[in-house]
Amino acid sequence: MALLCEEARTNPDGKLDIHGVFNDLFAPGFPAQQPRMVLVLGIEWDREDDGRYKFLIDLEDPAGRPVLTLDGHTDVDRRSPERPPARTRLIMPLEQVVFPQPGAYRCVLRLNNTRIQGPALHVMLTEARSSEELPTESGGET
Repeated sequence: MALLCEEARTNPDGKLDIHGVFNDLFAPGFPAQQPRMVLVLGIEWDREDDGRYKFLIDLEDPAGRPVLTLDGHTDVDRRSPERPPARTRLIMPLEQVVFPQPGAYRCVLRLNNTRIQGPALHVMLTEARSSEELPTESGGET
């Protein structure tokens, strides 16, 4: 599982609540800044996996250059067939993310020398509305 959203949290009963999933952002100009978004990643491990695993997450611009890098680790325990597989949930708030240009940005997870494509985020220029679509000064419709 990999997505970008407005808010995410784990409930006391272990369920994941996700609000406001999105794949597109619109900006009036560039560079553009997104005040807040949350990256959610879910990893299901093989039963034999055990130990501490380091990871890097890059938000790459349309040319594949990182504009933001997060690093961390997760601890995984070996699981017997009677138990569900080990899972890691990453809920990572991102603040004041700058997008230098319009285009398709992608989150990429690097884990165990493997590159895993995450969600794409399309950042586009907001088109100005034509004068025919704007309300009159009195607030009424034209």
